[in-house]
Amino acid sequence: MSRIPGWLLRHRITVEPYLGESSKGPRYGPGQVVRCFVDEETRAVRSPGGETVTSSSTAFTAPGTRVPPLSRVTLPSGRTTTVIAALNRDGGGLPTPDHVEIQLE
Repeated sequence: MSRIPGWLLRHRITVEPYLGESSKGPRYGPGQVVRCFVDEETRAVRSPGGETVTSSSTAFTAPGTRVPPLSRVTLPSGRTTTVIAALNRDGGGLPTPDHVEIQLE
């Protein structure tokens, strides 16, 4: 198996990519709908800065999906959250589903 199967990507999230800070606060790009599988499990994860933070949910998407840290995400439930980190999960040829894991606050 080289990619996460499309039939597992049952949910849709809207990702507004983080563009940086302005004098009025964070700036985001236009929202894009991303097919994924959402798992709303609370767990401790490490942020890109090395701090331990709490992730309230995780979205699993197709390989190649680009989601910058601090992007704003709207989940299927309507809840809006922020990206902690997006991690490429590549099995390196092993029979595992390659995907991107998006850790959400």
